[in-house]
Amino acid sequence: MAEPFLIGEKMSGGYGKGANILQGCTVAVEKGEIAVIVGPNGAGKSTAMKAIFGMLNLREGSVRIQGEDITSLSPQARVAKGMAFVPQTHNIFTSMTVEENLEMGAFLRRDDIKGTMEQVFTLFPILRDKRRQAAGELSGGQRQQVAVGRALMTQPKVLMLDEPTAGVSPIVMDELFDRIIEVSRAGITILMVEQNARQALEIADKGYVLVQGSNAFTGTGQELLADPQVRKSFLGG
Repeated sequence: MAEPFLIGEKMSGGYGKGANILQGCTVAVEKGEIAVIVGPNGAGKSTAMKAIFGMLNLREGSVRIQGEDITSLSPQARVAKGMAFVPQTHNIFTSMTVEENLEMGAFLRRDDIKGTMEQVFTLFPILRDKRRQAAGELSGGQRQQVAVGRALMTQPKVLMLDEPTAGVSPIVMDELFDRIIEVSRAGITILMVEQNARQALEIADKGYVLVQGSNAFTGTGQELLADPQVRKSFLGG
């Protein structure tokens, strides 16, 4: 079988000298696909994402992108390999304008960023209207759009989103998911952790249910939505 585009394989690790939070968990995603990690609180979802991005030292396992082992690389070096990570909180510069936030996303680039900026404004039209406004004055949903837009300014191959719909209204959540689908259709691989499991699995090509740092269920989004055990245990019936 061909190697997945991005894979964190048999990952075990925790923070500092603490116990392992991840227990041999594997998460993989193909190019242009949306993979979603769901599960109960404390299951290690965000930890798995951070491990793939290099924010957690693995004690066992490996991370590979396009077949290249990047397990020992720093997060900054992984950005240079085409990975972008949007944390759940503190993901924008509140005192800067929307446009300045987007420009900060392109700090590693040496080429003309206007085309990418235009793509972000096309994806999130409200950001064009508010581009001169301080990002801290925006609503929660608009801030998330800034955070995702800033990540897209790096022209990533992989966009990683940690709880992108946390704290936003159901309408804004649906809109954000629609935009995430658009990003994946442009060929960008999406890996996200999401509390709104049912809605996330509806747009997922692949889903991973983690329990206590291990893979409990893996399948397509539709397979997991249809699985009686997954529905009973994690989706409220």
